[in-house]
Amino acid sequence: MAFINKLNSLNSAELNKIKNGANSASGDFSNILKKEIDSTNEALGNAEKLEAGIADGSVKDLAGANITIQKAEMQMKMMLEVRNKAISAYKELLKTQI
Repeated sequence: MAFINKLNSLNSAELNKIKNGANSASGDFSNILKKEIDSTNEALGNAEKLEAGIADGSVKDLAGANITIQKAEMQMKMMLEVRNKAISAYKELLKTQI
């Protein structure tokens, strides 16, 4: 979800920059994608720490921990869908006849 929110939050100047140049668009998209992958990895790491904390009883705020874990799961699902769409687009390009 954060990935879509970041794409939606681009201002008009950034959108025009992306629309006007293929090289800058690919660079901007790849930077956004890299940041989201890093963010997802960080969220999953935090979720694992919270799960371990819940298991050993050191986490007192179970509701907050549960929400954080669910957010990390949703981020992971979103990244998997982005990956699946990219693979699907690649396969579609392979089918294209020149």
